[in-house]
Amino acid sequence: MTAEALLKPETSDLEAEMQAIGHAARAAAAVLATTPAETKVTALRAAAAALRAGLPAILAANRQDMTAARARGLTPALLDRLELSQARVEAMARGVEEIAEQPDPVGRVLARWERPNGLIIERVSVPLGVIGIVYESRPNVTADAGALCLKSGNAAILRGGSESFHSSGAILAALHKGLAAAGLPETCLQRPPSTDRAAVGHLLRMHGLVDVIVPRGGKGLIARVLAEARVPVLAHLEGNCHVYLHAASDPAKALAIAVNAKMRRTSICGAAETLLVDRSAAEALLPPILDALAEAGCELRGDAVVQGLDPRVKPASEADWDTEFLDAVLAIKTVEGLDAALAHIDRHGSHHTDAIVTEDPQAAETFLARVDSAIVLHNASTQFADGGEFGMGAEIGIATGRLHARGPVGANELTSYKYRVRGQGQTRP
Repeated sequence: MTAEALLKPETSDLEAEMQAIGHAARAAAAVLATTPAETKVTALRAAAAALRAGLPAILAANRQDMTAARARGLTPALLDRLELSQARVEAMARGVEEIAEQPDPVGRVLARWERPNGLIIERVSVPLGVIGIVYESRPNVTADAGALCLKSGNAAILRGGSESFHSSGAILAALHKGLAAAGLPETCLQRPPSTDRAAVGHLLRMHGLVDVIVPRGGKGLIARVLAEARVPVLAHLEGNCHVYLHAASDPAKALAIAVNAKMRRTSICGAAETLLVDRSAAEALLPPILDALAEAGCELRGDAVVQGLDPRVKPASEADWDTEFLDAVLAIKTVEGLDAALAHIDRHGSHHTDAIVTEDPQAAETFLARVDSAIVLHNASTQFADGGEFGMGAEIGIATGRLHARGPVGANELTSYKYRVRGQGQTRP
């Protein structure tokens, strides 16, 4: 099929094509469920090698996507998410290799006990089955998600954003080479046949063929998936992340963490969007931080106290406390101590990632215990909200719900479990 055919509008047989992909994925999942660990490792190592060997093709595909994205007027933050470089492709390859070397998550005996009647019961990890992954902009999710699903014995249907269509296709081709090297079917990792948004709708309704949907993207995407899905959803909501500078902060740590959490990479979900500062310490802590952020090109929006410390600070609106900017914009608010900071995070946060900077161990433990987020940090940047930084090699997303998985979703989180019961002829009285 030509690229032009793939990019054409929805045809009457799109649903039939999606159903065919679903049936093929279901068959592939049955193969993967009993694939030996060493076979999966072979596939992943070969995929990493194919990513490196395919660098020219991947970058050429990405240039095609970037040209189209600029013509469509995508924001700098979205362009940053979309753009690939030699370093980013190498990071993808390393992530796949790290996933390969992790212990196999399938077949782990999670618990074992013996009943008085002699029955031996084990709870054992098993793959989820077929995972549909819907994501925007970032083509590296194709490699991350594909590798994690393969490691955890799951077939995957990967529906990336239309803006990354060519990049994701080139990356998927490398993953297919890995599957071929290990003798595994290409249908272990598939994608819809076109960029048509209707394909997402069909995917969300494929009950019986797809076991779980993992969305990764902005509010609009998440809202659509939650509204339309007829299969369970492992949701990754927005990252309205906070850094709280407690009165007992070390000034050097406060400066380093505040600037890194916001400016290291503004387009990722772990980037800080709001900086909270104890009012009693604002005059001592904030001036060098505001200066460093402004010098780095960050737009500062603050309350009256913050504005009084630096003329470059614009007035913050009430909406700013609820906004995931994903850009070089930071909302800054002074608070009357730890309880006020906790109340602000509870009201405005998205339960993603929040950090406290303090040398007071009791304040730190209170923050870690009371902030109801998937990731809470003490004296560390929110930019560590990443599966690779957690030692997972990569992650499909940061789950902010409370069921099944929470925080970075790696290979272990893409498994469920079943019970194995062994007897010697017992019958129930």
